[in-house]
Amino acid sequence: MTREARTMAGIILITVPSIQYGGYFLVTSLMNRTSHYMDDPLRQNFFRAGHAHAGVFVILALICQLLADAATLPMPLLWLARIGVPAAAILLPLGFFLSMASPTATTPNGLVNFIYVGAVVLAVSVLTLGVGLLRTPA
Repeated sequence: MTREARTMAGIILITVPSIQYGGYFLVTSLMNRTSHYMDDPLRQNFFRAGHAHAGVFVILALICQLLADAATLPMPLLWLARIGVPAAAILLPLGFFLSMASPTATTPNGLVNFIYVGAVVLAVSVLTLGVGLLRTPA
């Protein structure tokens, strides 16, 4: 494992408690009737999706750090692959949570666009890494 992969993996692992806090927040919201969490199915779905995407993308980001070590890419594209997946792990959940942050929201606000930005960043990053891996001689 390269120094870059170790550094990025360390930074990514430091974000795990924020995902744990998201799970804690969801559980306490479910149990606390005054939170009004159960009053809005769309808000429930957005919050669950934000929490799930964060967890899955953090695992993917860790795997991509190891794969990036084996890819044949110019340095700027290699860093795009290294940073893009963890960035998507922040951007997508941010869009899910912040677009329905208000307990009285009935539709997502403009911050829902973070979801689309995160999806594009994720796609560009994994496609770049995939191409870099296919270019690597056996």
